[in-house]
Amino acid sequence: MQHLSIGFLFSALAALLLLAAFFAGSETALMSLNRYRLRHRAKAGNRGARLAETLLAQPDRLIGLILLLSTVVNVVTPTLVGLIAFRLGGDFLVAIGVIALTFVLLIFCEVAPKTFAALHPEQLAIPAAYIYTPLLILFYPFVWATNLLANGTLRLLGASQQRASNALSSEELRTVVAEAGAMIPHRHQQMLVSILDLENATVEDIMVPRVEIVGVDVEDDWDKIVDQLRQTQHTRLPVYEGEIDRIIGVLHMKSVVHELARGRLDRESLIESATSRDAYFVPSGTTLNMQLLNFQRDKRRMAFVVDEYGDIQGLVTLEDILEEIVGEFTTDPATMMHKDVHKESDGSFVANAASSIRALNRSMRWNLPTDGPKTLNGLIVEYLETIPEPGTTLKLAGYMLEVLQTGDNAVKTVRIKPPAPVISTAASTKRRAPG
Repeated sequence: MQHLSIGFLFSALAALLLLAAFFAGSETALMSLNRYRLRHRAKAGNRGARLAETLLAQPDRLIGLILLLSTVVNVVTPTLVGLIAFRLGGDFLVAIGVIALTFVLLIFCEVAPKTFAALHPEQLAIPAAYIYTPLLILFYPFVWATNLLANGTLRLLGASQQRASNALSSEELRTVVAEAGAMIPHRHQQMLVSILDLENATVEDIMVPRVEIVGVDVEDDWDKIVDQLRQTQHTRLPVYEGEIDRIIGVLHMKSVVHELARGRLDRESLIESATSRDAYFVPSGTTLNMQLLNFQRDKRRMAFVVDEYGDIQGLVTLEDILEEIVGEFTTDPATMMHKDVHKESDGSFVANAASSIRALNRSMRWNLPTDGPKTLNGLIVEYLETIPEPGTTLKLAGYMLEVLQTGDNAVKTVRIKPPAPVISTAASTKRRAPG
């Protein structure tokens, strides 16, 4: 190399340093890529993204190629620096050259390019994929041999050869949705999280309780039945004999409305219409996501929830599950008020104790406990372990609850005082400042 000019040697050194920076930065960029965003870009037709995805499908080969090339560069570079330093100033300058090279490699060929790559992985990884793809073909025999030795060593050490899965759990998906920020509107984020929550709730959590099921008792007086049919706001009504457990079917109002309007409907035709389709029963422990699929599969919109003894506990509809995702259809979202809750002038709320705790929390933005009883009445009775007298006050999860009315061995109405909102010290100081 004695005949090579100093200018050529410096040019070669600069090229090697650039290669070292490129190998270090591109490795970090490729390993830092968002795999889901990369897959989206690849499916959209981006050739660089497709090449990068192919390279990352076998990361051992990619890493082997990068380390092979960077090792060659890191071996040749000090030799070249030593030659330049020796020709310029002898042995003394060689020592200074080695120290300077260490500093340059650390700052400009490691820290800087890797930091940039970690902050902007796509800007470096996608172009790098065009370079590494042909290089991998060119150096494949060396890469294959290197990986063979490396994987053999890992097997001897008992390390697993299985690739890590990129699949996300429900909790990880929840975090992704929460961190989407302005990319996904807040309302849509709530809906996506609600969909994930369907697997954590059962039909028992959202069902209409047994005592609140509105149905037709065919043993009632006929005039009473006709009045009920004319005034009902439901499109489907359970039909039973004497009590709800003796259900005979579900009446679709569309099938009887014309006969009812003409006065041609009688008890026999009502029973015949109701029994034309059997009632649909589901276990109380069925998760909401499973029941949604069941409704779709069986082409049903209403199901009766039964316990382990087969007794009817409540009623769940397709609309109830959809409301868990999008909110209540019949309530103005701007009011943020549950249909069974009325606000008092002192800031408290009077609620029907038969209301579902989940529904109250969702519509009122409360945080009442949901890991026990499903209704407000059940929550109070379980806590007190007795049927309370009117005027009884208790505190649950920061909420002051006052029993207003009881009857039929249950709490009927409750006054609720939510905890006061937490005001930050800075905001409090800002409000007191003018005074």
